[in-house]
Amino acid sequence: MRIGRAVWPVLVTVALVGLLFVAVFPTRTWLAQNQSIAAAEEQLEVLEEQNVLLEERVSALHEDEEIERLAREQYNLVRPGEEAYAVLPPAPTDSPAEIPAAEVEAEDDSSVVERVVDFVVFW
Repeated sequence: MRIGRAVWPVLVTVALVGLLFVAVFPTRTWLAQNQSIAAAEEQLEVLEEQNVLLEERVSALHEDEEIERLAREQYNLVRPGEEAYAVLPPAPTDSPAEIPAAEVEAEDDSSVVERVVDFVVFW
């Protein structure tokens, strides 16, 4: 039995499709799964490091010195008999006498058109 010339391309095509189903598609799936596993392992390492840091933080919060330090820093608490002081920043001033000369000169350098536009827009 002789196979005709028209049958060979069909057989080759069927063989290639069979090869795709047997080799290529499972290989792609395997590679994707390996990549997913690597990403999950990396995330697991990061989470384990964070857990160690959080456990250290929890153990530190059981000590009286750490509690007092946080109470003083974050809540401005003091012990009985102590006085708390707060240093405030200087109040902003709007008086023209206290504006530096460089800022005054910069305002004078604006053109007439800019002054008119500023007047119309901010009126």
